[in-house]
Amino acid sequence: MPPPHLDPRLLRGFVAVAEELHFTRAAARLYVSQQALSRDVRRLERELGAELFVRSTRQVTLTDDGERLLPHARRVLQAQDDLLSAFGQARPLLVDCNSTGLGTPRRVLHRARELAPGHELMARYESGLTGAVAELLAGRLDVSFGRYAGLAPALRAGLDHQPVRYEPMAVLLPEDHALATWERVPLAALAGEVVYAGAGNPRTPEWTDLAHRLFEGRGIEVASPLPMAVGDEEFGRIMAKTRNPVLAVVDFPAMPGAVLRPLVDPVPLSPVSLVWRKGLVHPGLDALREAAVQVAGEEGWLRRPEGGWIPATDAKIMSGPE
Repeated sequence: MPPPHLDPRLLRGFVAVAEELHFTRAAARLYVSQQALSRDVRRLERELGAELFVRSTRQVTLTDDGERLLPHARRVLQAQDDLLSAFGQARPLLVDCNSTGLGTPRRVLHRARELAPGHELMARYESGLTGAVAELLAGRLDVSFGRYAGLAPALRAGLDHQPVRYEPMAVLLPEDHALATWERVPLAALAGEVVYAGAGNPRTPEWTDLAHRLFEGRGIEVASPLPMAVGDEEFGRIMAKTRNPVLAVVDFPAMPGAVLRPLVDPVPLSPVSLVWRKGLVHPGLDALREAAVQVAGEEGWLRRPEGGWIPATDAKIMSGPE
């Protein structure tokens, strides 16, 4: 029995292969990698419980089940295209990159724009996944990045996600701090420190929760809530005033009067996912998902370093379906 919610993207991949009878040509037509397209076709076959293609080293042909599915798939996709056209699906895809300067969202977005130059992908800056969720679910924002496991299960029920990166974490220090001369800062060296991790910021509780989990039992205190600073200038001013180290990631943008140092022993990891509301269909989303796969593969973003630290709940969600 077919699943109750069949992803139209899987049908689009199937139709492209059925018409091209060639995975490489079909992948080029859809602006995705051949590996990603093959995965989608295998997923569709699993969900339908049917083999759709006969594959050999020399040719690809449709099975009887594939021939039976093809006209139905074309009608579904045509109806979807008609609906999207009627409601202006050519609109830009609104992509939340959290804040300006963060490397992971920016690199994925830039690659997606290269993969789908005919579609507009517009950056937005909601400063935290929790802050973006209400906008995602209301349709005022399409995609965001962040720690998916840090969201409440009730919120995750309305969202889909794709793991992008285990990003090593770092600490931002005043340039005259005793640890600022170190190339890398062991977590044990932060014992006794009060470290800012966004406590009290309603947009980033998933980040504060990650800090509490990391600091537990290590003698490191999460700084009390501060007035929410908007923009690099205000953030730098508050940091200079409090002189608290700041928990960050290795791609955090440079700040005047501060130095960024990676954390080690162990290397703490911030799990980053691409997150979107369930049911969203947009060619820009397809490009973003493929861009994430490409950049993660090139940079080894989804390879966890030996001994790297990550909460067990995050590791489970990042490694497969919930």
